[in-house]
Amino acid sequence: MKPARIAILPGDGIGPEVVAEAVRVLKAGAFDWLQFEFLEAPIGGAALEANDDPLPPRTLAAARSADAILFGAVGDPRFDTAPRAKRPEQGLLRLRQELGLFANLRPATVFPGLEAASTLKPEVVEGLDILIVRELTGDIYFGLPRGIRVLPGGEREGFGTMRYTEGEIRRIARVAFEAARRRASRVCSVDKANVLETSQLWRETVTEVGRDYPDVQLDHMYVDNAAMQLVRSPRQFDVVLTGNLFGDILSDEASMLTGSIGMLPSASLDEAGKGLYEPIHGSAPDIAGKGIANPLATITRSAPRPARRASSRRLRGCCARGPVPPTWAAARRLRWARARWATW
Repeated sequence: MKPARIAILPGDGIGPEVVAEAVRVLKAGAFDWLQFEFLEAPIGGAALEANDDPLPPRTLAAARSADAILFGAVGDPRFDTAPRAKRPEQGLLRLRQELGLFANLRPATVFPGLEAASTLKPEVVEGLDILIVRELTGDIYFGLPRGIRVLPGGEREGFGTMRYTEGEIRRIARVAFEAARRRASRVCSVDKANVLETSQLWRETVTEVGRDYPDVQLDHMYVDNAAMQLVRSPRQFDVVLTGNLFGDILSDEASMLTGSIGMLPSASLDEAGKGLYEPIHGSAPDIAGKGIANPLATITRSAPRPARRASSRRLRGCCARGPVPPTWAAARRLRWARARWATW
């Protein structure tokens, strides 16, 4: 059987450390009928250092040819003052755009026995199981025009464009509704429709899509209220649907409900279901190389989601319920990893 091709993009900081552990899990879970071919390539600061490009052509080619992508993290303080195009984060942003990875799925789940790790009371987070569905290739992060200009009086002005088309909103809304059907059948769409025209269109379009899913309860919530409710009563949420900017903020907030941003995985999918799998934490250069980085998020996202995607060619919505049962060998290593790293 042809081996599944997995593009390995370790990136910067603790990225190579956590990805190395995930690759060990994939290798441990291999069978005669499920073998892997790993294609490693640089991205982010590592790629800038080697190729003066955060996303070199060979890295993009490896990602395009792979069945799935396992990603570490990008970010290097040495490039903090570099021009925008020469910053490590641009490698990931460009990769998302080039591959059309529009649907970001971020689960926030509290593992049994780890309720006390949260800064909230255990009774508030016990049994927490939220899936944040974030649109990933639109909004103000990619809208044009953007830039910094000098006004007639000599003062500088920064500007960006928040934009969404109906098609982009419908596409991500359907991902959320389909995921909700496999969970508790509830979607909360988060926007700022009382202020932003983009959010007004978002709310109208999501409401239209919701009519195709009469079995799924749809609620709308302003983003400021959603940020408060995530802390006040997080278990009220099932699937949270939102745009790129709001999703970026809310998903990090939700991760801390579980006690650590290092515990949670993320998947970014294209329309065909091909995915990029990563932990939601950053490169953490302050602890890189110390052997204390928590690889659990990367392991749970690689055991065996990329393998399953690569072997079956079907992934749409498979993250809706969290990690699927890995092979027995991978399961043993996953239990070992949880026991070793859960307290960090």
